[in-house]
Amino acid sequence: MPIVSTTMDQHQATHILQTHDIKPTANRILVVRLLSLSEGPMSQGELERELVSVDKSVISRTLALFREHHLVHLIESGEGVRYELCHSHDAHLDDDRHPHFHCKQCGRIICLDQVEVPMIDMPDDYAVTEVSYMLQGLCPNCQKHH
Repeated sequence: MPIVSTTMDQHQATHILQTHDIKPTANRILVVRLLSLSEGPMSQGELERELVSVDKSVISRTLALFREHHLVHLIESGEGVRYELCHSHDAHLDDDRHPHFHCKQCGRIICLDQVEVPMIDMPDDYAVTEVSYMLQGLCPNCQKHH
């Protein structure tokens, strides 16, 4: 997966971790920075291939911790689980709710940050803790070649 050119420095990564009540460690900073650079959600395997100096079990525990503190979204597609950095402003509440688009031809998953996810009225005895919207079809690039 290609990496975009913008970079998150160590200070920004540390601030994001602290905002989510996570102690900044060197490995956690590496994972946050890599997720921030990605053009789309990454699988654990992709993270492991990019962070060869970090043990696989450390990456797995880090992702679980990040998920628990609302620092990553877990995105399930027909091709496995992927993670993306969440832009939530709190360790206890996920206020970054947006849909994702899975291209059935090239397999890319694209975050649709600009699209607002509508709230759904739930019965009183249900407590929604996370929302996942996955749209599927052809991305603009694949439509051109279809």
